[in-house]
Amino acid sequence: MSGTGAAAARLTDRWRRSADSVQGALLRVLLRGAGGAVAAVAVAQVHDAHDPGVLCLLRRFTGIPCPACGSTTVFIEAGHGDWTAALAANPVTVIAVTGLLLAPLGPGRWWWGLSNRRRGALIGAAVVAAWTWQLHRLGISRP
Repeated sequence: MSGTGAAAARLTDRWRRSADSVQGALLRVLLRGAGGAVAAVAVAQVHDAHDPGVLCLLRRFTGIPCPACGSTTVFIEAGHGDWTAALAANPVTVIAVTGLLLAPLGPGRWWWGLSNRRRGALIGAAVVAAWTWQLHRLGISRP
């Protein structure tokens, strides 16, 4: 193995071993948070320069939102620092992203410790909650 390849292998091994330490978990949360923040700010800047309108094909062609509607808006509003608007756009997306961000600190182990049936039920409940929220938010559920 070349010198560069060996160094990369050592770094990879060290990164994997650090996963079970508090410092390693905190570093992963920090890196995920920084990556998410950079992505949110970038998406917000692109949106400010060019608003493409409704991205969801279901909503564009039928007027009915899908459960994921508002997820892009969550990142745009987070990129602008408007956390209230981000939460209002799709609270289920905010909860899911928070869970992914904090997964190295314990929620990831909790999630993978659940049975497939329980994980499926939680995902199904999240989809129903998200869709109900979107129908209410966009006024589809009102008479």
